[in-house]
Formats: sequence, structure tokens, C-alpha cells
Amino acid sequence: MTSFSADWSRRKFLRGALATGALVLPGTGVLAGCATSGGGQEQTQGAKSEKNPLGVPEDQPVEIYIFNGGFGDEYATAVHEPMFKKAYPKAEIKHKAEVDIKGALQSRFVAGNPPDFVNDSGDGQIPLGQLVSDKQLYNLSDLYDAPSWDNPNKKVRDTLVPGAVAAGTFGAKPYVMNMALTVYGTWYNKTLFDSKGWKPPTTWAEMTSLCAEIKGAGIAPWTYQGIHARYMVWPLLTMAAKLAGPEILVDIDNLKEGAWSHEAIKESANALRGLRTSGYILEGTEGMDHIQSQGQWVNGKAAFIPCGSWLENEEKDVTPKSGFEFAVMPEPLLSKDAKMPVETIYAAAGEPYVVPAQAKNPRAGLEYMRIMLSKEGAKGFTEKVSSLTVVQGAADGVQLPKGLASAKKMLDDAGDNVVSWMWPAWYGTMWNPGINAVIGDLMTARKTVDEFCAAADAEAKKVRDDDSITKYKREK
Repeated sequence: MTSFSADWSRRKFLRGALATGALVLPGTGVLAGCATSGGGQEQTQGAKSEKNPLGVPEDQPVEIYIFNGGFGDEYATAVHEPMFKKAYPKAEIKHKAEVDIKGALQSRFVAGNPPDFVNDSGDGQIPLGQLVSDKQLYNLSDLYDAPSWDNPNKKVRDTLVPGAVAAGTFGAKPYVMNMALTVYGTWYNKTLFDSKGWKPPTTWAEMTSLCAEIKGAGIAPWTYQGIHARYMVWPLLTMAAKLAGPEILVDIDNLKEGAWSHEAIKESANALRGLRTSGYILEGTEGMDHIQSQGQWVNGKAAFIPCGSWLENEEKDVTPKSGFEFAVMPEPLLSKDAKMPVETIYAAAGEPYVVPAQAKNPRAGLEYMRIMLSKEGAKGFTEKVSSLTVVQGAADGVQLPKGLASAKKMLDDAGDNVVSWMWPAWYGTMWNPGINAVIGDLMTARKTVDEFCAAADAEAKKVRDDDSITKYKREK
């Protein structure tokens, strides 16, 4: 069993990010020979130089797989791949966009013939914890210790917001590069709210009162991503942490027995289940996927929806041209005696990218990541997908769309009051299908609150008792 102390302090993370503005979101002598990873990985032929510090073979092809989801793949084809091609004109880029990464690549991982770079994301994600424990991922230490693309006197790791490297660390080594700095909250149409005189609620009592008024106006107060009900875990855990403090999230990460049955979890679950029993959820929501439910929301069929800050970009093609302005609010307080303020939010480095351990050209995969983590690469990412990034100062001067500006303001207002958790990355099957099914039953009222908590604890127990699963530990 591996033990891991996660350096994921919300104070350190946000203080560093805000201070650097990241939230707006010697000669050239050639060193001949092989470039090797500090992680003891197989050698890859390539000469190191000042311009090529990772020893990328300049004439070998690089195979890139991008998850074709909310971010699409234009940021790769229009920004990062042209940057790579300019630096390595003899290297052929083999690009592929896939909706189902697991379906497309799991057999190739097993066969020892994976691509050189993978955006392992979406519902078809190959569980990251599984890939790490199966020794299928390349140690990214060389990437983070390499000179940054913009400043050869500064390591890549020192150009990122604090906590960014730790978010992809399993055991003592980083295996996942998380590019997006995602802010989570409850989204609403500011234009609609302003026209009706509705104000974002700060307490759950205000929320239920407003829901009654919204329903009276002929609009469903809430929807969520239906068959992907795990989206509701974000407000559930955030509201619970506000009520009882962030320590309860550490207990969940550490698979502590009974962690999901904490009274704060029960109170949060009761509030969310009450949306269903009060008739405040859009009819048919439970059978919709994220595309359908979010489409209903942008078309005015529902007032609130939970999501991360990728929502605006994901819905850009179906959002009405007028009468709609994306805005996001923090989850309301369950009690005025809550230990954390209403401004508290969930934010985390996300959108994972990996280099397979058995890739034919892994050094090119590392270099592609170094390009992504340049200011030019990160700025292009923000412009193409409407997301903040983990690169300090990369969004300076970028005109943020309304929704992302709203998310950035919410993050500013939170200050040090940011919470996060690691268990979905560490234990992918606990996240999906595990908790996804359990909270789906809660949101349809098929389970009581106590039954939900017991079922969630049972999912944690499955992982805790399975000796084949590597366990990780988060310190308080």
C-alpha cells in the first residue's frame, strides 16, 4: 500500500494563484546521447540542447489523442500543435479526437502500444489511479524540472500556481498534468434574474423561497446532468464543508469509515433531495445527459444548474444570441452557524493529460506538455475554451467572456476559502459508476438520506477493502 500526503492547501493554492494573476485565469552546446527520465524509465533517443532541454527526437512522429468533449480539440489543432510543429518541423503530428478515450485506447495500453500524449478525460476516461498502479504512466518529473518555455532560468513547476503539480501526484511522483483551473458553482442566467428581480440566494432558506417564486413564474427552478448525477456531488460536498469545515473532505479522501454519514453530509443531502420532493427539478432531468439538461437550461427551461467553469464554452453553440448572460454563484449556506462563509467554493486543477509509459516517443509527449504550459500555450487555451489555466499570468490581457469573468470574480471573493478533494482521481470507479449511481438515487428520491449515506459509505468500503487498489493518504 502506498501512502501519499497531498500538498493541496487551499490557502497556499489560492494565495499563490491570486498573487500572480493566474486566475484570469550557457551557450547552445549540444549534449549528445540519450535523454533519460529521473523516474528510471526507458531511454528515448534524442539530443539535448538549450532549445530542446528534454531531448526530443526531432524527426520522429508524435501521436496525440485529445478528448473531444466540452473543450473540443481546436485548442490543440490551432494552438499547441502548430507551436510544436514550428519547433520541430521534421516531426509528423498524428492527431486524433475521441469522445470515448477508454474505448479507443484501453486495448492499446494493454498491448503496450499507446499514443505519446493523451487527454484522458470525460465519461470514457481510463481511471487515472488504475493507470498509475498498473505502471502505465510516465513520471512527469523531468517535465516539471525542465526549463520553462518562456524563461530558461525558471523551471516549469515554478511557473504554475501552487498545488497544480500536487493535483496530479500519486505517491511521491507526478504522473498527471492538469491544465485547467476549474471553478465550480451554481449557474444561472443573469439577464433572466435581473429582469425578474431575483437575487442569488445566500442561504438554503432563501434558495427554497426563490425556487417557489421561480416555479410560480412557470420555470423549473433546477436541473442537473441527469444520468451523470455525480455533478450534484459538487454542491453536496461544498455545502457540507461550509457547514462543518473542510476536515470532512479529508476523511472522505482517506476512506474513513462512516465519513459519508457525517451529519453535515446528511444535511446537505437532505437539502438537495428536497429539490425533488418539492417539485423543483425540471421534469425528465434524471433521463437526460449533460448535453440535454444543459441545453434545456440555456433555453430557459430551468433557472439553476451545477457545473464547472467549462459550461460556457460547452454551451456556446446553443446559447441564445440575446437575453442570456452566464453567471455563477457559490452554493448557499445550510445554516448561519456554518464554519465557513458563503463565499467558500470548490476549485481545482483539472482536465488531465498524461504521457503513457510505453509510448514510442514519450519525450515528445513531455515537450508537448511544456508547450501547453507556456504563456502562449496557456493563453491560447483560455481563448479557445473559455477556461482559466494553472499557468501564472497566462490570461493577462485576455478579454474573458461573461461567464468566465463571473467565475473569476467568485474565486476572487472566496479568498482563502477554497475547498477540494482527491478521491475521484485516486479511485475512479468509486466516482463512476459508484457515487454516480448512489447520488442518482438520492436526486430521484429513490433513496432516503440515510440510505444514500449508507450506500456512499459502502462504495468507499469497496475501495478500502480491495487490496488490489493502491491507497493514498491526504493530510489534514
